[in-house]
Amino acid sequence: MRQIGVGIIGTGWCGGIRAETCAAHPLVASLHLAEVRPERLAEVARATGARTATTEYRELLDLADIEAVYVSATPETTHFPIARDCLAAGKHVFLEKPIALSLGEADELIALARQRRLKLTIGYSQRFNPKFAYVRKSLRDGTIGRPVSALVSRHITRNLGKKISGRIKLSPAAMEATHDLDFLLWCLEPARPVRVYSQQNFGAMQAASGAPIPDTQWITVTLDSGLAFVVGAGWSLPPGYPNFSTTWIEVVGTEGALLVDDSHRDVVLTTMGTGMVLPLSTMPGERVEHTYAGPMAAETIHFLEAVALDRPVLVTPEHARMVMEVYLAADLSAERHEAVSLPLPAPKPIHAVA
Repeated sequence: MRQIGVGIIGTGWCGGIRAETCAAHPLVASLHLAEVRPERLAEVARATGARTATTEYRELLDLADIEAVYVSATPETTHFPIARDCLAAGKHVFLEKPIALSLGEADELIALARQRRLKLTIGYSQRFNPKFAYVRKSLRDGTIGRPVSALVSRHITRNLGKKISGRIKLSPAAMEATHDLDFLLWCLEPARPVRVYSQQNFGAMQAASGAPIPDTQWITVTLDSGLAFVVGAGWSLPPGYPNFSTTWIEVVGTEGALLVDDSHRDVVLTTMGTGMVLPLSTMPGERVEHTYAGPMAAETIHFLEAVALDRPVLVTPEHARMVMEVYLAADLSAERHEAVSLPLPAPKPIHAVA
């Protein structure tokens, strides 16, 4: 069994999950951490037994035994420069969504990965949710016939919405609906998007921040197959434990339909101290003693195995770029109050790939 060295850049909520998952896996020969907050770095280093713990991520790029790097840094403005540096250093890269902030940046990362023959994948963890995988299977094997329409509605609590929208000015389309755009485009491939129409709705988030932050965003995507699907996403639900996420999926085909409740209401805890809460209700999931409830651990292991065992990644960067183009078009549509055709104008190259 070939073991590899792994680097984690950013050890916050998601990065901490990835670090703990890698630390417990037999394919990992050594774990190396980079985090700008010294107290969090020390905490995760103790929990994982990391060989390296540094506040400067570039120190990891000089370590020859590191083959794979998980980039879980925030804010999202850091994704492109850090991923570019990792690829340039010859490291395989797992990058949390979004792939970049512009199509030009995405194109540069894709070109660099191709040139260096490196694996590059994006963190669309919901592909590892068994319910979502079952939807894809039922579409791909013809269980419900030819797909006719699809709807996904996803909403998270405003405490998490404020945290996300406070660190970067990206819309619900870019930060929440992106998971479901990826999911449906994955389910319905090889069909490709040709037109996008979107509207935003404003309320609690705008009132609380004084900034034009939408509560929800609804997106209609038309594919070249003629099928249209709808994705709605919001981040203004009242607070819920600990970062409550609720999703509803409807997929209708010529021979049947799938209705998926991913609202996390199956485990309810009620106590005198806290009242009623919904444990195990976050999108990434959480550790419960010896096991992990949620898709993020499986996604982390998938990339680890892709590198160590030379397997293909499930989410290609080209697909992630297509998803990005759709949510950029959605934001343009909401701004212009009209449908936007795809593809968007070709971006100008940012840097020459050496």
